[in-house]
Amino acid sequence: MESNMGSSPRPEDKKRAARRRTMIEWGVILGVFAILYATGLHTPVIGTLQRGLLTTGLLKPSIPEADEVFPAASPEFYFADEEGRVRSLAEYEGQVIFMNIWATWCPPCIAEMPSLHRLYQGFKEDPQFTFLFVSMDEDFGKAQEFMANRNFDLPVVHYRTKARGTYESTVIPTTYVISPDLRLVLEKRGLAKYDTDEMREFLRLLAERGQ
Repeated sequence: MESNMGSSPRPEDKKRAARRRTMIEWGVILGVFAILYATGLHTPVIGTLQRGLLTTGLLKPSIPEADEVFPAASPEFYFADEEGRVRSLAEYEGQVIFMNIWATWCPPCIAEMPSLHRLYQGFKEDPQFTFLFVSMDEDFGKAQEFMANRNFDLPVVHYRTKARGTYESTVIPTTYVISPDLRLVLEKRGLAKYDTDEMREFLRLLAERGQ
């Protein structure tokens, strides 16, 4: 007794079916991204995915050697504090300055913020250190709201202007560490994990040398 198995799909039919399946898959992916962008959820979602990368321990800033010669850091970087007063880095000479440039619309900025918050907790009561989280948001209220909603007590300020030729990174986030004698000892462009023993030791060493 013979069974009627039917004819096998032709190769061109298989290719067409595969193309249709691929188009459907991409349609679903693009549809999800469209919804995320339309609802404003793309930044936290992408930020969450990038935060997962930080748990690998691979994205850490390079700590410079102690005997390196560091360039001068211009004090002509201006920002407004939460009361609207315009201030500059010159006011913090004699302290270790940890300055992070960020924005609420920047997924990698959002991803690294918990790490920065944990680092800050170990230094916020020490007068030898100043932490500045410089928001590039046009509406400073969004930056303040972001911090409040996530229970971050980070000192957020609003970017104003800077001297030409200094702090020229076009990438955010960018983090700068400036020594008490206003030397630029670290510049990290892009996402990184900062709450490490190496970073804590590095910052404390800078403070000791500045005494």
